[in-house]
Amino acid sequence: MKEVSLRAMEPEDLDLLYRIENDIELWNVGNTNVPYSRYALHDYIANASGDIYTDKQLRLMIENGDEETVGIVDIIDFNPQHMRAEIGIVIQRIHRCQGYAHAALVKLISYCQRILHLHQIYAVVDQSNQESVSLFGSMGFHRAAELSEWLYDGKKYHTAVIMQRFL
Repeated sequence: MKEVSLRAMEPEDLDLLYRIENDIELWNVGNTNVPYSRYALHDYIANASGDIYTDKQLRLMIENGDEETVGIVDIIDFNPQHMRAEIGIVIQRIHRCQGYAHAALVKLISYCQRILHLHQIYAVVDQSNQESVSLFGSMGFHRAAELSEWLYDGKKYHTAVIMQRFL
């Protein structure tokens, strides 16, 4: 398995965050479809408390063994009452299909289980994104629901699946 670590965002991550958040190809897999300014992202980095109980979300940078940032993992829609959260992952295009997503999810799942004591985590995945569906499936997630025409890429709607894992 690839060696990775998860770390808090730093001001130096602004350029990478800017590229990822403004990558139109990623908009149909997330909840945003508008570009972010550098100022807005700088403000986000500066003002994120790093406390998931305050922010109800947490964004961590994925670094490989050479301390190169290869992607981002998110814990969003954190619900402490029901002990669940949605997770997401983005690996930079040049680092995809190299095992970084798997290694990062192993760390993230452990964090959700051992530190946050979550009961369940889930991901909303475009069902046509077979790489992601397979990745989550290999990590013990199962298809819990199908959401017809849930994701819009600017041209057409895509069905999403909720991939769920109990911890």
